[in-house]
Amino acid sequence: MPSILAVCVVHALRPDPGPVGVTAIDKRAVTGPVRVGRYGLRADVQADRKYHGGEDQAVYVYGQDDADHWARELGRDLPPGWFGENLRVAGLDPNAARVGERWRVGADVVLEVTGPRTPCATFARWVGGDDERGWVRRFRDAGRVGAYLRVVQRGSVQVGDEVVVESAAPPDAPTVREVLLGGR
Repeated sequence: MPSILAVCVVHALRPDPGPVGVTAIDKRAVTGPVRVGRYGLRADVQADRKYHGGEDQAVYVYGQDDADHWARELGRDLPPGWFGENLRVAGLDPNAARVGERWRVGADVVLEVTGPRTPCATFARWVGGDDERGWVRRFRDAGRVGAYLRVVQRGSVQVGDEVVVESAAPPDAPTVREVLLGGR
């Protein structure tokens, strides 16, 4: 059964040479239940709400299989939160989710898949800047970017909560990967 391996919120705002001047990509796993509201997880922050956050990008979910892939590729440990994700999940591929699909997370949270995470220059700098040349393209082209979701029903989430696809999107709805790679 798919489940949450980690719940992550911003650890610290970091200086960043981008237009906002700071980034909230430094997410870390926390213990205990975390409230989920209209704009995402309590105690989380999005520094650049023009491109990250808001109702349609309230929760960012990343799969453990994808994290394991990148750990092998990069030759380093990639703990929960390293991708800037709010939820690290196992047993579910967020990239294969269809836009509009709804997930029940734990007892009372319902999330709806809205689309892919679009990798950006801030993420490239976080990963290693010059040490990982071409990171944004490499990450995108692999189709392992994770999914953004909107909050349909508020509540709390915690490690170990099951993730159940509660309602499927229409069969012709594109997957997160298809939207990312321009297939639909």
